[in-house]
Amino acid sequence: MSTRDQSTTSNDSPHRSSAEFYAYYAARHDSPELVMRFQSLKDKVLAFLAQRPDNQTRSVLDVGCGPGTQALLWAADGYQVAALDINGPLVERARERATEQGLTIDFQLGSATALPWPDQCVDICLVPELLEHVADWRTVLNEAVRVLKPGGLLFLSTTSSLCPYQEEFNLPCYAWYPGWLKRRYERLAVTTRPEIANFATYPAVNWFTPYSLGRELAARGVVAHDRFDTLDIGTNSLAKKIIARLCRAVPPLRFIGHCFTPSTVLIGIRSS
Repeated sequence: MSTRDQSTTSNDSPHRSSAEFYAYYAARHDSPELVMRFQSLKDKVLAFLAQRPDNQTRSVLDVGCGPGTQALLWAADGYQVAALDINGPLVERARERATEQGLTIDFQLGSATALPWPDQCVDICLVPELLEHVADWRTVLNEAVRVLKPGGLLFLSTTSSLCPYQEEFNLPCYAWYPGWLKRRYERLAVTTRPEIANFATYPAVNWFTPYSLGRELAARGVVAHDRFDTLDIGTNSLAKKIIARLCRAVPPLRFIGHCFTPSTVLIGIRSS
C-alpha cells in the first residue's frame, strides 16, 4: 500500500488528498513494522549488489516516497538520495522529517510518469508498491529505466494476481476476483466506500505476476531476478534453504512458491 500515483479523472488536484488518507499513511510510516520492512528491502538490495564486483553504488531514487521513511534510511547511511511522490502533504512531511534528522534529500512533488531527473543519473531506483496504482504503469517503467545508469539496479514490488492474500482491498481473496468485479469495487472505493481500499485516493487497479513483469523489463533492456533468485539462502533455516533451492531448480515449484507469496517482487539490472 502506498501514496502512489494514478492517471485518472478527478475533481481534485492529483497533489491533494483526504485528511483520512494523509493520517493513514503518515501514521503507517511511523510504525516500527514498516521501518523494519524498509530496512529489510534495503538489506536485500545491498546484499544483491554485494555479489557484483563492479558495485560502486552512491545514488538512490525512491519513487512514490510518501512521508519519506525509506529515503531517510538510505540517507542516514550516507547515500545521495532523491525522492518523489504525487501527494503534496506527505512530501512536505517527508521534508520536515529530513530536516529534523539533519539529512539532505532531494524531495520532489510530481508524477512517476514524468520523473524530473535526467537520463542515467542514479545507481538504484526503488519503485515499491506503485505500479498497481498507476493506470499508465508502462510509462512508469520507462521512466524508472531511463534514469537508471547502465548496470544500475531497479527494485520493484507490486501486486500479485497469483496469491489470494493481498493488502490493497479489505476483501477476501480479492486478487482472484474477475476483472468486472474488481472494477466494481474500484468504483466503490473512490465513491461511497473508501474504507475498503484504506482511503487510498488511487486504489490498486493493476495486478501482475513475476513472469509478466519480467517480460516487460526484458523488453526495456533490464535483466529481472525474482524473489527466489535474490533470496539470501545463507541466513535462512535449513527448511527454508531446501525450499528456496527447490524453487530455483524446479519451475513448477517456483510457480507454486509465487502463489504463496502476496506480492510480486523483482530486482532488475539494466544492461550496459
